[in-house]
Amino acid sequence: MIVGTLTASTMLNFPGNTSAVTVGVSEMKRCTLGFAMWVVVALVATRSAHGNVALLVEEPYGLFGTVNPTGHSAIYLNRVCAESPTMLRRCGPDETGVVISRYSGIRRLDWVAIPLLPYLYAVERVQDVPEWAAKTDVARMREEYAEAHLGDLTSTTQGDDRKKVWPQLLGVAYTRKIYSFEVETDEEQDDSLIAEFNSRGNDSHFNLFTKNCADFSRSVLNFYFPRAIHRSITADVAITTPKQIAKAFAGYAHHRESLEFRKFVIPQVPGDTPRSHMPRGVLESLVKTKGYVVSIAVLQPYVMLGIAATYLTSGRFDLAKNSPVIPLMDQVFTLVSGKPEVAPATPE
Repeated sequence: MIVGTLTASTMLNFPGNTSAVTVGVSEMKRCTLGFAMWVVVALVATRSAHGNVALLVEEPYGLFGTVNPTGHSAIYLNRVCAESPTMLRRCGPDETGVVISRYSGIRRLDWVAIPLLPYLYAVERVQDVPEWAAKTDVARMREEYAEAHLGDLTSTTQGDDRKKVWPQLLGVAYTRKIYSFEVETDEEQDDSLIAEFNSRGNDSHFNLFTKNCADFSRSVLNFYFPRAIHRSITADVAITTPKQIAKAFAGYAHHRESLEFRKFVIPQVPGDTPRSHMPRGVLESLVKTKGYVVSIAVLQPYVMLGIAATYLTSGRFDLAKNSPVIPLMDQVFTLVSGKPEVAPATPE
């Protein structure tokens, strides 16, 4: 891989915005060459020679993540950037791309685009990423970035934005572990995607069962690679889930060496936020979630046996298998070469 120019002081603002989010040095430790820098370099390392598209599968968390443990998915594009949260363009020098996804309840929009570093860490400079993040500091970083750059998305009820909107768009790595699956793209594909998204309507028709975040990710990946990604009729009862999209994407890429398939894990930042947990498919949720499996087994034991058999035959996929991690002592080498010396990841 060839590493493009990227410095720790690179700014990731939307055009026209010059102010940067700052966090008091006395309030947090900084990780100037920590894992966050490796994440950014690993995601964007090939942009000077190649573009890429990455599927980001994000772990569920909190009460909703317990009830619906399928998680969230988003798309990262390293050669496409955000002119605004709802307008795409080609990236300029030193820009690191955009994360785009479908959300529920954000200004009735179907999709929103956020620059990579703010999306992961709610800051604009790598040296502002904390080694340990308190909830109050994370909330402040999100609000400061949103105030500076996301005025178009701000509602009249700022309390709702603080609790429901900004956590979806900013500092995602403080609340979730993320699994990245990426392949290479060409300039024509990226330009076609930009033209398509900028020309069509951006009106929300979100539906948890038929038009969710994983359906959006599936549509983007199929835009690049027609008919490559499909939902599972058996394992997910035809509901599109992030884990199934990753399984289909990995299977498609493994049979096409020219795509240069790569994957790794972006860990959840240490802090006082509860840890997220592994995403599951629909039948897997019924089999592995205690509340569901006990209720079904008591009321309909044969149905539970059928669900378990279907999951075991068609629903299993290990998101973290053979995904690399990066030791601290190898990060300088990673920054210079874009080829990390890695060890196999182990589940937490």
